[in-house]
Amino acid sequence: MPGGGLSGMSASAGNMFGSEAVTAGRSTSIFVASTRKGDARVPGESVSDGGAHYALSIVSVPPGHKPGEIEEPTFGSVDPNKHFAVVGGRGLEPEDFRLQVATYLSGRVGSNRDILLYVHGFNTSLEEARFRLAQIVNDGRFGGVPVLFTWPSQSNLFSYVSDKESATVSRDALRKLMSDLAKVEGVGRVHVLAHSMGAWLAMEALRENALSGSRNLDGRLGAVMLAAPDIDLNVFRTQLARVPSSNVSIFVSSHDRALSLSSRLAGARPRVGALDPGSSRDRAELTRLGVKVFDLSAASSGFIGHSVYGDAPLVVRTIGAQLSAPRREDAGVTSMIDGNNIAPVAANTTPLGEAASAASDTVRSSPLPPPPAPMP
Repeated sequence: MPGGGLSGMSASAGNMFGSEAVTAGRSTSIFVASTRKGDARVPGESVSDGGAHYALSIVSVPPGHKPGEIEEPTFGSVDPNKHFAVVGGRGLEPEDFRLQVATYLSGRVGSNRDILLYVHGFNTSLEEARFRLAQIVNDGRFGGVPVLFTWPSQSNLFSYVSDKESATVSRDALRKLMSDLAKVEGVGRVHVLAHSMGAWLAMEALRENALSGSRNLDGRLGAVMLAAPDIDLNVFRTQLARVPSSNVSIFVSSHDRALSLSSRLAGARPRVGALDPGSSRDRAELTRLGVKVFDLSAASSGFIGHSVYGDAPLVVRTIGAQLSAPRREDAGVTSMIDGNNIAPVAANTTPLGEAASAASDTVRSSPLPPPPAPMP
């Protein structure tokens, strides 16, 4: 069956949000495009030739889900009433993929016609990526259609170099997926959320589309949100020369230990996601990039601090607000997410970034208003 290994999986763990409870469970349909080679477990054999296969997965979120957690069993089997679980799914032929996405978009209006394309990062399994996207969609209240692009990460801390090679092999498949999604009948915008090494992969795919004559996916490109981007600063500049910077937001943290290690592996070359707006030199670099910047340093938690985009409730609400709001031409704005101001969320406050008065400013702003309710 096409998409072998994509239709079922066990629960995985993570800690992404705070302590607010979601009062009712729901199922999320996730389209999956994968360059992983089935269920191969032998290192190297899981790497495909770069061609993608497709599937549709149904992920259920338990009724008692707390934002910030991917509930999984401590022992025993998965119980969908208590844990994240895949409750259905099937492989799709390539020619059916776009048709099925169009079917899911049919009849929707506004931002619910949008697609959220998620590209995971280094050391991430298919299971982790699929549940992470389901959690972002549910807790960020995204009402459109989620699509996961998953590539052959070895899910091993010591496989950084091989993961980079696997990501490189997957560039053309992601480029084609972006182009295909932009051509789906009825689509509004194609938003991109990419994490870590996946941010490099996403920007490379966008750059390739631009070089082929589709700089903004034929007018369908929405927000491009790069969380902890593991991208060399000079490489990022060359990518931005082709990708519209007004669409791009980067989430940075000066406390990201994973990016510090990546920088050392690259010969002390700075990574975009580790730039510090509190440093005059780094702030000048960020200003020159001309993109919207969210400083997550104050919201960082844990020893590694590499997944703050999902760990802090306010950050996820920020992502949700960017997806539901009209695109803003506010390139070069830098906002600081205050780690002491994560909850609760007030209804009459200003979205992050609006209070910035100049491209070089770093501001602390009030929490976001409640995000829009999801589709019933």
